[in-house]
Amino acid sequence: MIKQPFLLTKFTPFSSKSKHTLFTFHCNFSIKMASLTARTTPTVQNVPGLTPEEMERVCEQTFQRYESGGLGKRKGKGVAIVWFRNDLRVLDNEALLRAWVSSEAILPVYFVDPRLFGTTHYFGLPKTGALRAQFIIECLNDLKRNLVKRGLNLLIQHGKPEEIIPSLAKAYKAHTVYAHKETCSEEVKVEKLVTRNLQKLVSPSSGGIGNDPGSRNTTKLELVWGSTMYHIDDLPCDCESLPDVYTQFRKSVEYKSKVRNCTRLPTSFGPPPEVGDWGHVPQVTELGLQQEKAGMNFVGGESAALGRVHDYFWKKDLLKVYKETRNGMLGPDYSTKFSPWLASGSLSPRFIYEEVKRYEKERQSNDSTYWVLFELIWRDYFRFLSIKLGNLLFQEGGPQKVNINWSQDQTMFDAWRRGQTGYPLIDANMKELAATGFMSNRGRQIVCSFLVRDMGIDWRMGAEWFETCLLDYDPCSNYGNWTYGAGVGNDPREDRYFSIPKQAQNYDPEGEFVAYWLQELRALPREKRHSPGMMYLNPIVALKHGYTKKTGDSKTAFSSRRGRPEDNRRKPHGY
Repeated sequence: MIKQPFLLTKFTPFSSKSKHTLFTFHCNFSIKMASLTARTTPTVQNVPGLTPEEMERVCEQTFQRYESGGLGKRKGKGVAIVWFRNDLRVLDNEALLRAWVSSEAILPVYFVDPRLFGTTHYFGLPKTGALRAQFIIECLNDLKRNLVKRGLNLLIQHGKPEEIIPSLAKAYKAHTVYAHKETCSEEVKVEKLVTRNLQKLVSPSSGGIGNDPGSRNTTKLELVWGSTMYHIDDLPCDCESLPDVYTQFRKSVEYKSKVRNCTRLPTSFGPPPEVGDWGHVPQVTELGLQQEKAGMNFVGGESAALGRVHDYFWKKDLLKVYKETRNGMLGPDYSTKFSPWLASGSLSPRFIYEEVKRYEKERQSNDSTYWVLFELIWRDYFRFLSIKLGNLLFQEGGPQKVNINWSQDQTMFDAWRRGQTGYPLIDANMKELAATGFMSNRGRQIVCSFLVRDMGIDWRMGAEWFETCLLDYDPCSNYGNWTYGAGVGNDPREDRYFSIPKQAQNYDPEGEFVAYWLQELRALPREKRHSPGMMYLNPIVALKHGYTKKTGDSKTAFSSRRGRPEDNRRKPHGY
C-alpha cells in the first residue's frame, strides 16, 4: 500500500485551482535544493566548452550542410500548425518538414503546460526541477532564434495543449497539426484529448488560405515518429513482440534494420501566418523556481547540442577513446554528455549516427565509434519497450509484477537524496545530481543499487527524485533503468548489486571525484577518502556486501562479498 505522499515542504502540492501554491512549493523546494550545495561549491564548467559565437557558427554550418534544393517547389495550401513537444530542434525534424511541404504558412507553437510543474504520481515530488526548467527555457530561446533565422517564429502559449490547439486551429483555419508521437500514458492521453477536441471543431470553409479541400473543414492531428535512431516502422517486429533481452533486440535491428537518413532542410520555412503577439519564453523565476549551478552547466538548445557534437567528435577528437573513458565520473569529457539534448529533442539521434559514420570515414573506425551507437540502441530499446509495457513501467512490481515489501522511510530517503548516507561515493554522486542535474552512467547504477539493495527503499522514490532533478529525464529511459536496477524489470536474469568499495576502487581509486564534491575529504590522504572513518558521517546503513560501519575495512569488504559481481550489460542514458 502506498504511504502518505512524500513532500519536500509543508506546503500543499500544486493543484489546478491554486497557481500560487505551485509557486510557493517550488520556491521552497529550490531553497532546499540550494542548501544541498550551500558549502563551498566547485567552479562552473560550461558544456559544451565553446563560446556562444562558436556554437552559433557550428549550428549554421551544420544547417548549410543539410540544406537541399532538391526538396522541390512548395505546393501545399493553407496553414499548418507545428506543436513542439520534446523535439526542440530544426534539423531532422520531420514534423516541421511535413508542415512545410503541406502548407503555405506554418504556425510553430510550444505550450508551457502547468502539469509539467506539478508533482510526481506517487510521492509528491516536483515533476520538473529548476535546473531542467532552466535548460528547457534555454532550448526554447535557441529554437525561437533558429526559427526566426529561417523565416518563422515560435508562439509561446501558457496552458494545456488540448484546450488551446483547437482555438488556434480555428483562428488560423489550420488544416493539420503536426507533432511528434510520444509513448507513455500521460503524454499519450494529451494526444488523445487534442484529437478529440479537434474533432469537435468544424472550421468555417474559406476560399484562399484555409483548410485542405479533402479535410471537410476539420483539422486533424498528424503524429510523426522521430525520437529514436531506428524508426519504429523499420523494426524487425512490432513493439508488442519486442524481446525481453536487450542483446536480442540489438542484434536483430543491427542485422535487419537500417537507420534512415536525416531529413533535409529548405532554405526557408517561412512565412508564418500573421500573429499579433508571439508571446515570450518565460524566465525560470516566472515558474516559481530558482537554482544555483555548480560543477557542470549544460547549455540548452540545438546550437549547443550541435556544438557539443562538434567539440567532442571533431575539435577534441574524443570519439576514438569513448569506450575506454565512458565509465569516468569527473569532468565534462569522459563521455559524450549528449543525453540532455537528446531528452529535450534538441539533438537528433540520427544526426549523431551520421556524424559517427562521417568520423569513421574521415578519421577512424574502432570499438569506441561503435559503442556510441550501441548506447543509442539502448535508448531506442527503452523507448520501444515503453510501448510494450505500458504503465507496468511505473508500478511497484514493475514488468515482472514482483511483490517486494519496500520501505518508504522518509528519513532514510532524505539522507540518500541529500547525499548524507555516510558513504562518500553515494553522497558525492547525489550532490553532483543536485548541483548540475547530471550524474554519470556509473554513478546512476551505484546509487540505484544502494537505495534498493542496501537501504531497501522503494525504487519509485529514487526514480521520481531522478525525474525531478535530471536534465536528461525522459520517462522511458529513467523508469526503464530503475526497474532493471530494482530487479523488477522485464529481464529477470539481471543482477543489480553494485559493491561500493569495489566501484570506488575501480572508478575513483584516487578519491578525486568524492573530494571534488565533499570538501571535508579534500585534506585526507587519497587512500582514506572512501573510508574516512570518524572524519566523515556515520554510515546510515550497513552494506549488504562490503565494508560496514563496524568493519570500515575495504579488504574485509572484498573477502566477505557474496553473490554475483555487478556487470556492465545495462546502460542508462547518461552517456
